[in-house]
Amino acid sequence: MSPVSLTNEIARLRREKNAVILAHNYQPPEVQDIADFVGDSLGLSIEAATTGADMIVFCGVHFMAETAKILSPGKTVLLPDLNAGCPMADMITAEDVQDLRRRHPEHTFLCYVNTSAAVKAQCDLCCTSANAVSMVRDIAAQGRQIVFVPDKHLAGFAADSAGCEIVAWQGFCPTHAGIAPDDILRQKRLHPNAVVLAHPECSAEVRELADEVVSTEIMCLYAHDMKAKEFIIATEPGIIHRLHKENPAKRFYPASEETLCPNMKRITLEKILLALQEERHPITLDRETMFQAKKCIRRMLEYRA
Repeated sequence: MSPVSLTNEIARLRREKNAVILAHNYQPPEVQDIADFVGDSLGLSIEAATTGADMIVFCGVHFMAETAKILSPGKTVLLPDLNAGCPMADMITAEDVQDLRRRHPEHTFLCYVNTSAAVKAQCDLCCTSANAVSMVRDIAAQGRQIVFVPDKHLAGFAADSAGCEIVAWQGFCPTHAGIAPDDILRQKRLHPNAVVLAHPECSAEVRELADEVVSTEIMCLYAHDMKAKEFIIATEPGIIHRLHKENPAKRFYPASEETLCPNMKRITLEKILLALQEERHPITLDRETMFQAKKCIRRMLEYRA
């Protein structure tokens, strides 16, 4: 089937089944282009929850589709490729959190949204890369100590920014960890006037070379609002497509074109069509896990701004 035929059939089924298609910023360009909404994982889930859609097709990875299900329990949530996982999310389990709680019984447990529903259900609070610093600062101001899972780099960034100590699980995103300081320095030599925007999942050495360390959604805001005409983007290169579309007069250079997320690239138009045709790979969660995970997420929503 040709790309045009694929797109037309997806559009037909989307209307027929009252479905909404969500695409993460790291998805391939053709997937972003057919989506109803493009953004970060939490923002997409919140957007879908406010629509009248009966079905959500989440073009992202497994924990993102789980979050959408938690926030829209009455909707059918489909993941076009069941093997689209997240290595960082897989670096910690619910049992790991239970063991940490035995070792740190007085600590507040803060988990990154990039975790499974089972892990969220074992934690007190959840955060995004955009609000991690605010949440850590607030928890520390209340005199509470923090265990942060699973990303050691986001934990380090939040601890440094908030001026406190954090017990951090030693997980990481292989894609962001693959961006090296030399990648930034090479791009700065090529584009000396470019502003460097780095994701907080990058290493401390990369973050130190950045002008701003921000989430993907804040990157998009900064790219639009800043007067600068050139940007070096230290995150998964998939976001460059959105940045170009929203800012055609500006130039964007990936810190490294080699640090692709293979799981994000698993989603294709063909798989989206099959998901709609066969309602393939629905996300299911048991009631207790969903209830506990939603409690963990609820407070995070207060810090989105």
